[in-house]
This record gives sequence, structure tokens and C-alpha cells, in this order.
Amino acid sequence: MPRTPDEYAVYLFLSSGHREEVRFPTIQEFQKWYKGELKPNGESHDFISVPIKNIQGEYMVVRPSSIVAIRVEPLFAGSVERF
Repeated sequence: MPRTPDEYAVYLFLSSGHREEVRFPTIQEFQKWYKGELKPNGESHDFISVPIKNIQGEYMVVRPSSIVAIRVEPLFAGSVERF
């Protein structure tokens, strides 16, 4: 029986060479954000909000046109943190 991830780490690779990590509690929440915010604005140079639910008092905005790749990694409670 496959294990269920505790959360998902989503890595946004930007055209500037930077990489940002955002965590989502479920894959469905990531898909909802991706389909609702990122995909419709894919070529836009206007900022969109990226939800950061695990860090209080912080927020992030990004230009969708600057995202060149996205990596989604399931995280399990027993997983070792990678930096």
C-alpha cells in the first residue's frame, strides 16, 4: 500500500537562475493554484501571488513569464530535510 505524503514541496525555477520553494498541504491545492493563477497568466509580465501558508507574515509574488520550470516533490514525515 503506497504511503500518503504529508505535504508537497514545489520548486519554482526562475529565468534569473533562482529557485524558490513553496509547500502545499495537498497536490490538489497545488493544482488549484496552478490552474487558477499560473497557467492562465503564463505569458504575463504582471505579478501574481504565490501562496506561502507555512510562513506567517511573508508573501511572495512572481511574474509567470519568468518561471521556466516547476518541480513537485512529495514529502513524508520520515523524509530527511534536504537543503
